[in-house]
Amino acid sequence: MTDFVFPPSDPVSLPVVGTDARFPVRRIYCVGKNYAEHVREMGGDTSRSEPIFFTKSSTTIVHSGTTIAYPPNTDDMHHEVELVAAIGPDGVFGYGVGIDLTRRDVQSHAKKAGQPWDRAKNFQQSAPCSAITPASDVDITRARIVLRKNGEIVQAASLSDMIWSIEEIAARLKADMGLQAGDIVFTGTPAGVGPIRQGDELEGGIEGLAPIRIRVT
Repeated sequence: MTDFVFPPSDPVSLPVVGTDARFPVRRIYCVGKNYAEHVREMGGDTSRSEPIFFTKSSTTIVHSGTTIAYPPNTDDMHHEVELVAAIGPDGVFGYGVGIDLTRRDVQSHAKKAGQPWDRAKNFQQSAPCSAITPASDVDITRARIVLRKNGEIVQAASLSDMIWSIEEIAARLKADMGLQAGDIVFTGTPAGVGPIRQGDELEGGIEGLAPIRIRVT
């Protein structure tokens, strides 16, 4: 038995649709600028160049149905709905719906100063994610992805609009960063990102997958 200097945190995991088993989350990778319309709305180049990767701690995971607190040190938190790919021992195990919460004002300052995005992306409760649906149970090839804020659609696209496919993203991460079982990948957001205020309710959905619902206080 290992003697820890203080009790370790409980493992982070996500429920798996249709079973009592849970998916153990190891690391969170995120892909930036993977939908052309979102690249345009952010003022970027839509040419197919190297994908942008950043990370979040697994402890930023928020389960569906959770009420989260508006984070400190920002006046401009944004929503970014995304397909999440959950990696198993033999490739993609399943899929979920995530919301990459972003402190946009902090990110903008970091970009202008040539600094990393960590404070803008990797903060407490910044990675809401739904239950994982096994890949064998669903075909998401041309599924629609939608985010509703207070019942109104604010983001919508087809997953087929992604610049980099799930297979290409996984291959890049495996070669460059050692993608392993337990890792989950937020695969990028479509156009329509925007601010969140206290009291807002968000629901992200992808056809065939369990939704993610959160409320911000």
